[in-house]
This record gives sequence, C-alpha cells and structure tokens, in this order.
Amino acid sequence: MSESAPAFVHDFFVHYARALLDRDATGIADLYAIPALILFPGQSIAVTERDQVEDFFTSSWGQYEGVKELGRQVTVCGEAPASLWVDVAWSYSGQIRERFCYQLIEEGGEWCIAVITPLAL
Repeated sequence: MSESAPAFVHDFFVHYARALLDRDATGIADLYAIPALILFPGQSIAVTERDQVEDFFTSSWGQYEGVKELGRQVTVCGEAPASLWVDVAWSYSGQIRERFCYQLIEEGGEWCIAVITPLAL
C-alpha cells in the first residue's frame, strides 16, 4: 500500500518539523509513545523514559546547524487498527537528506511515534 497521507498525518509531521526547527526536544518527546523503539543501523534504542527521547534529539542538534526550513514528502505505506506506517522523506538545503519510516500508534485519541527507522534515500 502506498498512498498520500491523510490530513491528520500531515498535521502531525508539520508539528514534528516545527519542534525540530525550534530545537524543542521536549516538544519532540511529547510526540513519542513510551515505550518506543529507535532502530538505527548498529544501534537499537529501547525508549522507556521520555528523557531518552529528549537526550537523543538534544545530542543531534549540531548536525542540523543552519537548517531553517524542512520540506517533507509524507506517504502512508501501511495500516492496521490504531497503527500507521508512514514514510517521510525530509528535505533541506534543496534536496532530500533523510528518510524514515515512522510507526504511529493511537493512544488515548492522540497519535504518537512508536518506532522510527531510517530508510534508503
């Protein structure tokens, strides 16, 4: 399945991008489920506390020095009851720089990130 994302998914990632651009680690952490899982090559992080998300993003701000705008291509690539898999290609400085698959889950009427893993560009 590959389809354009519904409005609420776009809104979620607009909010996520704003938190990234504002370097708001607390705001980003608020968008993650606890527990969550961050799966990077050679590094799997089981997130059991909100502080872990904040620390993870706070430590990464340097790699985005000078980035003032984020573009995104958002596509839903899978669905299940109360769960979506969303492919997001992030662009800055005129080209796609990062691409991730986010598993979003619905908890208490709110959507949040349960799993994030990088995808090939």
